[in-house]
Amino acid sequence: MSNTLVYVHDPMCSWCWGFKATMDSLELSLPEDIAVQRILGGLAPDSDDPMPVSMQNMLQQTWQQIASVVPGTQFNMDFWTKNQPRRSTWPSCRAVIAAKAQNSDFEIPMIRAIQEAYYLNAKNPSDVDVLTALGEEIGCDADLFRQSINSEATHNELQKEIQFARQLGVQGFPSLVFINTQNQAYGIRVDYNNADTILEQIEKTNLA
Repeated sequence: MSNTLVYVHDPMCSWCWGFKATMDSLELSLPEDIAVQRILGGLAPDSDDPMPVSMQNMLQQTWQQIASVVPGTQFNMDFWTKNQPRRSTWPSCRAVIAAKAQNSDFEIPMIRAIQEAYYLNAKNPSDVDVLTALGEEIGCDADLFRQSINSEATHNELQKEIQFARQLGVQGFPSLVFINTQNQAYGIRVDYNNADTILEQIEKTNLA
């Protein structure tokens, strides 16, 4: 059992997008004896229903808030006029699993592709066609990807990861949990603008 920093996220979680730069910096700063494990929290189940206007307005305000409190985070507000938004993030979560199944090195590129499509390029990652195109762009076999994204094995893996996040007591995204070699889990406070404060918490926990 190694020291592990569990990062619980969702590719369509806007706060996770806001945390991207700091998380990248944190990973570069972590000691070599700490592994990073990404777990998909599954923000919103599959749905074909249009997102209520009230929720659309709330999310647009959230995007604006994130841009104001996390400098450098960009959002393309054209998403809200170019698409029919749905409260459905599980397809994008399964897309990460499907890409990773083809090649473990595809995990992070798939997450990035979904985030950039959604937040920068005003595309809808709730749509399997969009996700399949993104998978192909990062090197996935498109036919295999399309089969895998809705396969029973992929559905089961997502539910397994969601359950693991719940067992860790995670209630929102992004979340960080440090698990030491004794399998003791410690919640780590997320600082959206400073990787050093996160690293300090991890180091204190690791010495506890």
